[in-house]
Amino acid sequence: MSQLPIDSVLDDVISALHSHSQVILQAPPGAGKSTRLPSVLLERQVFDGKIILLEPRRLAARNIARFLAGQRGERVGETVGLRVRGETQVSDKTRIEIVTEGVLTKMIQSDPELAGVDLVIFDEFHERSLHADLALALSLDVQAGLRDDLTVLVMSATLDSDALTELLPDAVLVISDGRSFPVEARYQPIAKQYGYENAIASAVAKLMENEEGSALVFLPGAGEINRTAAALAGKVPNDVMVCSLFGQLSAKEQQEAIAPAPIGKRKVVLATNIAETSLTIEGIRLVVDSGIERVARFNRKSGITKLDTVQIARSSAIQRMGRAGRLSEGICLRLYSEDTFQRMRAVPDPEIVTSDLMQLVLEVVQWGCGAEDLQWLDLPPTQHWKQAVTLLEQLGVLDTNASLTAKGQQVVAIGTDARIGAMLHAAKAMGVQALSTACWLAAWAEEPPRSSREPDLRLQLTMLASQKGSHRQRASQLAQRLGVALTSDINADLLPALAASAWPDRVAKSRGNDGRFLLSNGHGAQIDADHPLSGEDALIAVDLMSVSQGDSRIFTACRADFTSLQTLLPSLFSEREWVDWDDKKGALIAESQLRCGEIVLSRKPITQRNEEMMTQALLQAIKRKGIACLALPKKAESLLVRARCALAWQLPVSLPALDDQSMLAALDEWLAPFMVGVKSMKGLQSVDTYSALEAWFGWATTKELNRLLPETYQVPTGSRYPIRYQADQKPALAVRMQEMYGQAHSPTIADGQVTLVVELLSPAQRPLQITQDLAGFWQGSYREVQKEMKGRYPKHVWPDDPANHQPTTLTKRHFKPDA
Repeated sequence: MSQLPIDSVLDDVISALHSHSQVILQAPPGAGKSTRLPSVLLERQVFDGKIILLEPRRLAARNIARFLAGQRGERVGETVGLRVRGETQVSDKTRIEIVTEGVLTKMIQSDPELAGVDLVIFDEFHERSLHADLALALSLDVQAGLRDDLTVLVMSATLDSDALTELLPDAVLVISDGRSFPVEARYQPIAKQYGYENAIASAVAKLMENEEGSALVFLPGAGEINRTAAALAGKVPNDVMVCSLFGQLSAKEQQEAIAPAPIGKRKVVLATNIAETSLTIEGIRLVVDSGIERVARFNRKSGITKLDTVQIARSSAIQRMGRAGRLSEGICLRLYSEDTFQRMRAVPDPEIVTSDLMQLVLEVVQWGCGAEDLQWLDLPPTQHWKQAVTLLEQLGVLDTNASLTAKGQQVVAIGTDARIGAMLHAAKAMGVQALSTACWLAAWAEEPPRSSREPDLRLQLTMLASQKGSHRQRASQLAQRLGVALTSDINADLLPALAASAWPDRVAKSRGNDGRFLLSNGHGAQIDADHPLSGEDALIAVDLMSVSQGDSRIFTACRADFTSLQTLLPSLFSEREWVDWDDKKGALIAESQLRCGEIVLSRKPITQRNEEMMTQALLQAIKRKGIACLALPKKAESLLVRARCALAWQLPVSLPALDDQSMLAALDEWLAPFMVGVKSMKGLQSVDTYSALEAWFGWATTKELNRLLPETYQVPTGSRYPIRYQADQKPALAVRMQEMYGQAHSPTIADGQVTLVVELLSPAQRPLQITQDLAGFWQGSYREVQKEMKGRYPKHVWPDDPANHQPTTLTKRHFKPDA
């Protein structure tokens, strides 16, 4: 067996695993941590119980399982097992399981003690997938409360060691330096504009012409890969194979891309960041790095994910470069400048701060705690968490106390994500035909076929149901789990209700004949105006994506009918009174509305109106116009600004959220009680907004706020001058320099926690110096100011020792120092 870099630290790792329950292993790609270490753990029988190895990507999980099993002369499912979504190969002989996706989380949820498991390994943890962060948090909770004998090993190529050691303070850190041949970095910047794939293809072709070996080309997505592959046709010789590697390809196609090139052939592998780590592609000594990647960023306001093409992090650039030095000296051609490389952010953003947290919230609730009760490298963002809770309530999975409902418990038992589980649960009430169609829809939703350009969901499902493959296999598994016979018939009549039960926030109503729709979550979406679906009155937009500007783009939808939806899913609809202010008429609008979320389906005027309706109408107008329309008087504005500063500077005062959006959401709480008798927008000017804010904060809190962040500051002469506050800047005090004599150090407020920026003025009230270090100014650059000012203002006092001089508002003629 050939030597691998990890071999030099294997004994250290095993010793650490024997003596500590938490171990961190840092080793570069290709060191052997994913293959050699698990193999040695099995050979030496380091653990009596089972080992779980978590991989963030299915392709890597399958390859590692095949490799480990092949080394033992076995098939996957014997000593080495595999569990990925829709595929389980384990047996009584299995001693190590390679798992991915949310499989480990489900294992912990179903058996919190992880009976029979001695070691959990987190591989490629630097990728910081949502599943890995959650699984680690749950594993650490299991360790702390149920299994102090469970061992956790975190492995990565590029770890933030400081953050991890803070999370795991008792862990042993083992570092493998790895083995890598020298890689020459070359820089060839190209403009990332439309059609840049031709420039990439030319750069790749030239590199293949002048250098030996195969090449790995990193591109952001499937579209760029396909266009670059087309551009390479005819530019590379016949002995060069061009292969694609991205997540939407079949397992067979992915395997062909990473397999060694046939004898006498070379390869150009066009890949996404799936090839940065975990996978070893044979024969690679050339890397071409576009420097960009495509990442999904969740917009909590719209509830829709957007694919952004962004610059990669420096750690990713280093990993990509390392792929060229596995076998021999290599070359990494970076299609950006060296200056760009130096300015890249250090590490990528973890998924937990950019992703939809709905499934994570459901898992944490199922675990029986709150986010704050678990250990995270990055705490889930509060606003993303709240948005996920709201949607789970809409699905009927959580109640208003954020606890699992009876329906939620059944959804969890189905074992899919929340949306699909809610849909399958709804299908049970619609009959056997609905359940079969729901299984096809669930299989489609878990892995939408990106190769299809047909937006009609019914046609897509009909196509899938006529074919063999992974979708049929997954639909069959779900049907078997639900105890129903799977048929190839797609029930078009029930499909809209099934889709709406999974995506209640994406019911859509037409806004014209140009393919524009209003979603039930209040946001706009658009489908190709040339497609027949664009003329429908109602759709369920099951697959859509945010775009840079304007409405989201609908990729897949099914036609719907509101009457049918209201019959099958009455919980989606509500009747409510709506009041608003008509600016043009200067009058109250009051009506009873039938709504599906933010979609108004019908209106009836309300003839009997009262003062409460007037208040609500004006509040609605304020929400529409923004908080600025209140035109707060100076006293109220000062209180609000200082309160926002107290929050920004984390002072010990208990205050509500005070950003514009939060204040608008809380208008009923703080402003409405002070609007008695107000009957117009103009009448809002008479509202005592200072008293409204003071009552909202609480009298004691306002008093403490005024003490910590006063409106004025008393300078050494006894005069008081206003402090200028801004939440994103230090507070500032403008005062004539002579009045600050005797102030040896910079003035502070908030019990010394906040230092004032002092704007020292000339006798003519013009700025002479702006400083946060008054003592340093007196001892330093004051000399230059003194020299200049003595000549310009000879009648004023300019002492040699201002820090210990008597302050004054007088000129020399009137100034009489204290005795």
